[in-house]
Amino acid sequence: MSIEDLYTPSFKNRNRGHFASIVKIALADGIITKEEKAFIDRLAIYLEIEPEMADKIMKSPEDYKISPPSDEKSRLERLYDIGRMVYADYIADDEEKMLMKRMVIGLGFEIESVETVVNHALDLIEEGLDQDDFVERFNI
Repeated sequence: MSIEDLYTPSFKNRNRGHFASIVKIALADGIITKEEKAFIDRLAIYLEIEPEMADKIMKSPEDYKISPPSDEKSRLERLYDIGRMVYADYIADDEEKMLMKRMVIGLGFEIESVETVVNHALDLIEEGLDQDDFVERFNI
């Protein structure tokens, strides 16, 4: 059995959808800064997305949909990644925040709490928390 056999198609599709979400946020203001590109490159490695697939997703991120995680920890990890991309260039502009709000709903958060979730997530990221501390401290 190869290492490739360990990852199901749904696992790969979830990661590709999440990666596409991050790319959409990076493109929300029309440019990808060097900070955003560095984050995208690291995320592709973390999500085990092959370079050719990452390039394909970067060209057409709208072709991939978000598959919401089924457990809270995974949802918060995805929220962290999305928030990090919004804040990657140290500017959380309105277009990026609006897209983040839509993605927060797509991740399965309640519509009524979207504004609170986004603001709290960005506050924790601005503090410089890593993913584990973010997940541990995030509570709404």
